[in-house]
Amino acid sequence: MARTPPVQSPPPDRGDATGSWLYNPAVRGAAYQVALAAAVVLILYEASTNAIENMRRLGIVSGFGFWNAPAGFDINQRLISYSSTYSTYGEAFWVGLLNTLLVASAGIVLATVIGFVVGIARLSRNRIVSFLAACYVEFFRNIPLLLQLYVWYNAVLRALPAPRQSLSTADAVFLNNRGLFVPAPVFGEGSGLLLVAAVFACAAIAVFRRWARRDQDRTGHQHAKGLVSLALFAGFMALGWFAAGRPVTFNVPDLRGFNIVGGLQIYPEFVALLLGLSIYTASFIAEIVRAGMLSVSRGQTEAAYSLGLRPGITQRLVIIPQAMRVIVPPLTSQLLNLTKNSSLAVAIGYPDLVQVFMGTVLNQTGQAIECVVITMLVYLLLSLLTSLAMNIYNRRVAIVER
Repeated sequence: MARTPPVQSPPPDRGDATGSWLYNPAVRGAAYQVALAAAVVLILYEASTNAIENMRRLGIVSGFGFWNAPAGFDINQRLISYSSTYSTYGEAFWVGLLNTLLVASAGIVLATVIGFVVGIARLSRNRIVSFLAACYVEFFRNIPLLLQLYVWYNAVLRALPAPRQSLSTADAVFLNNRGLFVPAPVFGEGSGLLLVAAVFACAAIAVFRRWARRDQDRTGHQHAKGLVSLALFAGFMALGWFAAGRPVTFNVPDLRGFNIVGGLQIYPEFVALLLGLSIYTASFIAEIVRAGMLSVSRGQTEAAYSLGLRPGITQRLVIIPQAMRVIVPPLTSQLLNLTKNSSLAVAIGYPDLVQVFMGTVLNQTGQAIECVVITMLVYLLLSLLTSLAMNIYNRRVAIVER
């Protein structure tokens, strides 16, 4: 019996050339992108021309000529030399930027430490410790950060006694409503030798830790890396201290009349902002740490215990290193939020970049667009650098596929 040949269906009707172009996904995608780019360019053009026209109508001169003009206002906290009589708006910008970097970097360190401690405490077998850690998280992360800053500044720090009734320790440390006064180091001739000693100490610590890691891989013996590193640093710094002839002295604060003279003043605005940012952000970091540690299989802990490892060593060498690959990505977001939330300093008068540059400088010069653009670019750069550093660290702790 002869087989009937299969019936071939006619080729689909693709239409004319115009229809094929319209229904091509690549062409449509490119067209949508071009249309979106054109819309963005049009919006930017209309916004810029409108801003230029309004500035021309109000008599505002655009440009960055104000950068080198005298500032004429004072800033209480500054890490570089600044004076209201001869300093410029550009120098005021750097003062505000350094203040922002100071509180952000200190807040990142403090929030990370508190967050890890609280996150580990939430998994404690001690019910009291676990309950207190849970109360901390639920309390601080559910109260707005701005409200917490007001509480720390107005209800806690501003309620401290006046300078005449300062809380003092050994007549060298004073605490009052104007801040914390501590002895300030004064670096004399030969202080550069201490920097050289610090460099040699860091090099010696790096060599020792590398040797200790290799020796542990070879023999299994663990070395007290932290204590030895601390001893090496202290030893090198002591040698540099005596070799340079004790070049560092201390300016001790002294109560004179109604004020305290000398020493290093830590302003209450800085302390309130640092505490508010750190404690608020740490409540979120604690939950990230807890989730990361719970993601590690229970079998890892049981295997470590079966080898005779103590709970503390198991936590530090087995659980946390594996949990870091889960912790780091959301931790990066919280560190970025802390840096950006530091702009709330304007609410309590801390002279950060927003308060100094987008506040005082903008009001005095009227250069709104320039000040806003510069401030936005600074925060964008800080966020990108923080993300870059955390991504590099994330690649180091990630699991390497074989």
